[in-house]
Amino acid sequence: MDYQKAFRLDGKVALVTGAARGLGREIAQALAAMGARVAVSDILDDGAKATVELLRASGAQARGFVHNVTDEAQWQATIAGTIEAFDGIDILVNNAGVESGALLAACTVEDFRRIQDVNVTGTFLGCKHAIQAMSPGGASGRGGSIVNLSSAAGMIGVIAHGAYGASKGAVRTLTKTAAVECGRLGSGVRVNSLHPGLILTAMGEQLLDGIVELGVAPDRAGAEAALLALHPIGRFGEPSDVAAAVIYLASDAAKWVTGAELSVDGGVVAA
Repeated sequence: MDYQKAFRLDGKVALVTGAARGLGREIAQALAAMGARVAVSDILDDGAKATVELLRASGAQARGFVHNVTDEAQWQATIAGTIEAFDGIDILVNNAGVESGALLAACTVEDFRRIQDVNVTGTFLGCKHAIQAMSPGGASGRGGSIVNLSSAAGMIGVIAHGAYGASKGAVRTLTKTAAVECGRLGSGVRVNSLHPGLILTAMGEQLLDGIVELGVAPDRAGAEAALLALHPIGRFGEPSDVAAAVIYLASDAAKWVTGAELSVDGGVVAA
């Protein structure tokens, strides 16, 4: 194997959801840096446009889409638009997601359903329509790689995050079913999940603040110390830690990897 070539994404087309900021933006930039043409989508139109501008400024080909991942028609339009713009789709990163902290005894049905709708239904719809497009006879038809963003919280219990953990656990098992179906049916599509620990993005900061607001930690310093103690490696994650793992799973270096769950969590799950 030519290892330098295997990790490159030259000639490939990637779609990243939730790419207006934070982890999604970093993933989009990493894919572009490795040679991919990148479609970015987000419900936040201005943020998606800003990501596109960053990518184009770096010399990459990029296109933006306004996209609510809970809406099936918008999934169809976004994937069709990606294929029209770049003549195919090879990589889907289901990154869009929401998080809201609440103790189970206080979590409302409305909040629980909202989190499942974005994190689970959104990922399901992405897998459904990407598999259709990537499979033989589809609009792209040349196979591909789907990377679903789950979480360490989808593998272990995290206080005040029952709804979020339930959604990410669903993403974990949905990924395995998709991988088995694609493999058995010879679609040429690989499907894997990533499980980050605490990443210091806006969502990570929100999680820390929420723990304090719920009275689980006495103050912000206490919240950081408690969560840092869960990470044996001794630090919180950075967006680039996750983006590097996406590059691996999206690339031909992982051509025999499907149905896997890759923890990028500083050792949280292991501990």
